[in-house]
Amino acid sequence: MKTENKKFANDFIWNTLGTGLNSFNSLFFLIIVTRANGGHDAGIFSIAYSTALILYTIGLYSGRLCQVTDIENKIKDRDYILNRTITCILMIAFGAGFLMVKQYSAYKTTVFILLCIFKATEAFAEILYGIMQKNDFLYRVGQSLTIKSLCGIVTFLIIDLVTGDLILACISMILINVVTMIAFDYLFVSKSLIDTSKSEVRNVFTIFKSEFFVFANSFLGIYVLNAPKYAIDSFLTEELQAVYGYIVMPGTVMVLFAQFVILPFLNKLKELYAKRDVVGFKAIIRKVRLCIVAFGVFAVLCAYFLGPEVLGIIYGENLKEYRIDLSLIIGAYIFYSISYVNLVVLTTMRTTFKQFVVYIFTALIALIGSKLYVQNFGVHGGAYSCATTLILQFIMYTILTMLTIRKYERDSLNETSTNNSKL
Repeated sequence: MKTENKKFANDFIWNTLGTGLNSFNSLFFLIIVTRANGGHDAGIFSIAYSTALILYTIGLYSGRLCQVTDIENKIKDRDYILNRTITCILMIAFGAGFLMVKQYSAYKTTVFILLCIFKATEAFAEILYGIMQKNDFLYRVGQSLTIKSLCGIVTFLIIDLVTGDLILACISMILINVVTMIAFDYLFVSKSLIDTSKSEVRNVFTIFKSEFFVFANSFLGIYVLNAPKYAIDSFLTEELQAVYGYIVMPGTVMVLFAQFVILPFLNKLKELYAKRDVVGFKAIIRKVRLCIVAFGVFAVLCAYFLGPEVLGIIYGENLKEYRIDLSLIIGAYIFYSISYVNLVVLTTMRTTFKQFVVYIFTALIALIGSKLYVQNFGVHGGAYSCATTLILQFIMYTILTMLTIRKYERDSLNETSTNNSKL
């Protein structure tokens, strides 16, 4: 028991550190760009990074969640690797297509494509992380993320401050990711963890087919979060885009916290679900939700009383008129974080199409609402759109999760009764 607890603590600490640093990378990058390059470049970086995140869902496709919670293990490691290679190529191709449609300036286009490549390297690394986590090396994933994040931030900072060239700084991020992925991740995985069987093309297409709705949900989910940025890109300036980036960035802390709490329990949730241990399954979900709400209330209070002042010091901008907007966004992200937990639960239970329906409605609300709000209220409208969309999504997700778990509970009771009657 002591050994198991020690291992869980080791996994949790390294995963928390690595995931935290990796998730805060975009915050640190935006701070550096704002200070070294100014508000105009910060606005370009903000919308480019957000677009790269949406394209990142193409690279991930089904993501580590499905890979780790695959109970039957019919799909082999090499199948996942080949599939991820294809999706990363598609990711960059779609990025190029997007830029051809938008017809940005050469400078803005270059920043976009470099950040897309940067996120493609992260998408490929995730498949290696999935192999590690399935083999109980989650701590190793955290160590890799920690190395990449610290080296990436330091290198980006030095190059951007010395040269003032955002393009060179972005190239340095890519190089750090590639070196770490080869030296620390792939060499470790290839030596002892990857199964020896060859990849099968039919299995690669099975992943595309069976996990389509997981991908679609992720794609729409990231779009929902970034819809206000696209409305701002259409109607406002790069400087105001940067302002919205400043006030929405702390909201990601809530999602990050939800990931901290839920990800170490993925294997446990998979086991409890397979065993039909409804009580244990529900207990984990309940504890995670309570932790998120408690942390969320604390975060909203901090955002209201200290947020604009702290962000003003960090970015060198006066953000006091956005105090309510900042608090509103943090509050909305509490609801989104609980929706994320519901997503993990429903994906573990392989309920994906119904999630897709929820995301279709949410994306439509985000698309229409963000344009109306931003046109009428400017940057404030971005915050109103964010709150409206995420609260409505939370309501739909909560109803779906309750109904799904209730059905799972009934099925488990019926199975138990049938087994008892046979005895």
